[in-house]
Amino acid sequence: MPEYCCKLEIFIPESHLEPLRAALVSADAGHIGGYDSCLSYSPVTSCWRPLPGASPYLGRTGELCTAPELKVEVTCRVRDLERTIAAIKAVHPYEEPVINAIPLLATGLGE
Repeated sequence: MPEYCCKLEIFIPESHLEPLRAALVSADAGHIGGYDSCLSYSPVTSCWRPLPGASPYLGRTGELCTAPELKVEVTCRVRDLERTIAAIKAVHPYEEPVINAIPLLATGLGE
């Protein structure tokens, strides 16, 4: 029976990469065959506008904000998804972190 996986995309300030990496490892995300701690990250520029009632980490209510971030990509077993997202949220500084979970049809893991 195949192990169903998804790819997580997480957008985070560079200052929080190491706590995120530790949280992902603790949830066993990024475990690929005989390897663990597998993830990639790349710099991006993100844009958002906090709405009334929001409590933004950066930016001011009603004003468009842009900032450099990292887009972290990691595989996660679907059966571990809830636990992994909880671990991410525990270390993420944002009120509403962007965490995209994308189902994978194939991972190159020998399936």
